[in-house]
Parts: sequence; C-alpha cells; structure tokens
Amino acid sequence: MSLDWDIQEATIDSVQQAYRDGTATARDVVQAYLDRIAALDHAGPELNSVITVSETALDEADALDRAFAATGELTGALHGVPVLVKDQAATAGIRTTFGNINAADYVPTEDATAIKKLKAAGAIILGKTTMPDFATSWFSTSSVSGVTKNPYDLTRDPGGSSSGSGTAVAANLALVGIGEDTGGSIRVPASFCNLVGFRVTPGMISRTGMSPLLVPQDTAGPMTRTVTDAAKLLDVLVGYDPTDNFTTVTRHHRRSGSFTESIKNATVVDKRIGVLRSAFGDDSDSAGAAVNDVIAHALKELAAAGAELVDVEIPRLDHYVSFTSLYFTRSRDDMNRFFAERPEIGISGVDEVRRNGTYDRHLDLFEGITDGPEDPRADPEYLDRLLAREEFARSVTALFIEHALDAVVFPDVKLPAPTHDDVLGGRWTCLTYPTNTVIASQLHFPAVSVPAGFTANGLPVGLEIMSTRFEETTLLHVARGVERVVGARRAPELGTSHEAVLR
Repeated sequence: MSLDWDIQEATIDSVQQAYRDGTATARDVVQAYLDRIAALDHAGPELNSVITVSETALDEADALDRAFAATGELTGALHGVPVLVKDQAATAGIRTTFGNINAADYVPTEDATAIKKLKAAGAIILGKTTMPDFATSWFSTSSVSGVTKNPYDLTRDPGGSSSGSGTAVAANLALVGIGEDTGGSIRVPASFCNLVGFRVTPGMISRTGMSPLLVPQDTAGPMTRTVTDAAKLLDVLVGYDPTDNFTTVTRHHRRSGSFTESIKNATVVDKRIGVLRSAFGDDSDSAGAAVNDVIAHALKELAAAGAELVDVEIPRLDHYVSFTSLYFTRSRDDMNRFFAERPEIGISGVDEVRRNGTYDRHLDLFEGITDGPEDPRADPEYLDRLLAREEFARSVTALFIEHALDAVVFPDVKLPAPTHDDVLGGRWTCLTYPTNTVIASQLHFPAVSVPAGFTANGLPVGLEIMSTRFEETTLLHVARGVERVVGARRAPELGTSHEAVLR
C-alpha cells in the first residue's frame, strides 16, 4: 500500500486514524520519514539533524502491522509512532554518541528507561539526533556531527542542546521527537524551530540511561508540533522508575489522570497569566525588538480571547539566576560519575576529553565545567547556592499565590536564532547568549515553549509558559489554550525539488 496522504504536519491522532482506516500502515509511515531524512537531512538542504538511522525501524513497523492485522487493535498509546531521539539517551542496538567524537562507535546493549517506555507503548525509534558534546551548549556545534541547520533559515543555528530533535521535528522528519532539558535544551530549539517543547518538573521522567549535565535539573521531554502530541508523550513517559530515585516525585501526579484527556477542552478564558517584562529583550536593539513585537502580538491575542494578563516582577531575578547556577560547581562531578560507572563507553570522564582536546572548541560551557572543582563541596559557596535556590523557588511560588496565577510567560530567548557565523565566529557563546530558559530550570519548575509567531524576516519566536512544581496539567492546559488562540505553527519551506518525498 502506498502512502496517499500528506505526511507533513501529521499528528499521532491522524497517523493512528490512518492505520484504523486502512489508508496507511506503519511501514508506509516509517518509509515516508526515512525518505524525507534521506532527501532533506542527508541530501538536498543537508539539515544534518539525524546522526544515526535505525536499521530495524522497518522490521519493527512490519511487526506492528502484523499485530494490527491479527487483532484489529493498536498495541499501545503510541502504536506505529516514529520517534527521533536526542543522542543523549541510550538506545539498544543503535549507536549513542552523547555528541562527542570519543563515543562515535558506542552501541549500548540496553535502552534508557524513557526509550523502554516509548517502545512498550508501540513507538518505533527511527533514529538519533545531533547534539553538542555532552549537551553543553545552546547551539548545535559538535565534535561528532558538526553544525545542524535551522530549517527556517539554513544560515542559522537551530538552538541546543536538543539541536537535531528541534530541526528534525520541525522539518517533519519524524512524527515526534525526544529532547533533554537542563537549562533550556528543549525550549531553546523549540523556540528557534517553531515547536512545542515541554520541560517537566525534574524527576517526573526517568533519566536512567541518559548522560547527565546537572543531575538536579536534568529531564527528558517531548518536542512536538502540537501540544496534544506532547501530552500523549507525557502520558507514556511520566512515572516512577526504581533506578532513578528522583522519580519518587511522580507521587504528586497520582490523582491527576491523563494529560491528554485534561486538555481536550482547554482554553485561556479566565486564566490569570503573569507577564514577566524584565525577561523581555532590549527594544533599542532591532533583533530584541523583533522578538518583543512577536510576543506582544501574541499577548494581545490572548487578552482578546479572555486571558487575564498581569504584569509581574521576580525580586532580584538577575542575582538569583546568576548565583544559583551550579554548572561550574557540580556538573563536572555529575558527568564524571556517569562515565566512570560505564567504562564500556570508552570515556573515563570529561577531564580526559578536555585534556585531549577531543571536543568542539566552541563549547565555552564545557570548558568552564571542566575548570570547576572535582567535588562540588570544594566550592566554598556551594551550600549558599543551594540555600539561595530554595529561597528563589519559595519567592516565585509566593508570587503565583499572591497574584492567583496559572502561569507566568516571557520569551524563551531574548533574540531570534543566531547565524552560524555568529556562533562559529564568537559573536555569541553559550555563556553570553541571552536565554531566559534558565529561570524555570534553576527553580526546578516545569515550563513549555509554544510557537508565538515569526519575525518580519521569517524567524520563529517561542513563548515560554512556566508554572510551579508538579503543575504539569495546568501548564498543558494553558499551553493548549495558547496554541488554539495564537496558532503560530507552520512547516518550513525547504523547496520543491524533493517534492516526491515531501508528501
């Protein structure tokens, strides 16, 4: 059977309905995405977002098709859903590089817990996506994969560190994607690539089998073209895992029910949304003003649709964001522990990588991390930083209570996606780029980026929506309401020379 409907902008519901109607098989859908990867990622515009393609994806699709033919029932919530996964998560039988040349040939024998859950729900792992070395950048530069292109402007970066997942899902190279977010690594590329990118409260999704950057802040999460598809992935991914004791926090979700069901009638009517003006860019800068204009227009639409917008301030925000950052205090120890426990990867630790120079030299965050203490307790301010983070979280939670807020919003990043020349030439580094995503990360709050619109020169802008710990359901509800009102998602125009595989 040939695939006779447009694979572009397909959703989980539309694909699974095609299975039920008999207008497509899982093999059809997987093959359609493999064709797009070949034509758009490895050839044509050469997006360079997929570093490894699964050799068993078609066989897995055939097995699902046989099961469906025999029973007439889908095998799980994600039956026949092709997923591209950030190369930070271990995938059995598919090489996993963690973005670094030293692990270029590493093939795990066991899946990360999140991958196990996806497969158990019927998903098909289509392949792995590019990322900077050990997820240490807002940009795509990697010693193993080089630079990934933004599908909306091939001269620009797609953001990081979930660079490949951002580009691939935006360009319709898979139905959905999985990223990982420590300081904004899902939300920055979601903003730059016109996607929905969801960061849960750390611990709601198991991190077992994923390389760490900063354990208390790390989390996997969905990168999708719609809020509904993100909710469907969260229904599968969220849950307790005895191998990751941070997941004990999922007890807070035990009475919340299905994320997908919770957003069916979502609206922004009467939602109280705080607007964090201090996180907006500089209007005197043309690039910052371009982002602000998009966000202002989206907010105007939300107010007209019935949302109650309230300007809010977070006291001493800049101080808290600066002082509570733990990358240079703790990350070195967290990363070294991971590799020491897995000698089969062939990396003794990040110290060895730094010493040998086997990393992309644009990664100033990586260099700062490896210059940090071997033991975080050697930082005389470590305890003060931890206590300040708790104080930060309490003060922002109080803000939500005092203003009866459902969410707080601001631009994910104060500027649009930078050019590759800006990144490779040193105009912007990870440590100087003005991203706001660290706010939710260092609060340990959940947050989601939703497409807000495009600048005059066609660059996507994301609206970050943040709530307090364990308020994922509220956050999804607001995000779906915003999506319904703003409706800013659109596919990139990658030319017509590959028309045969664009459908």
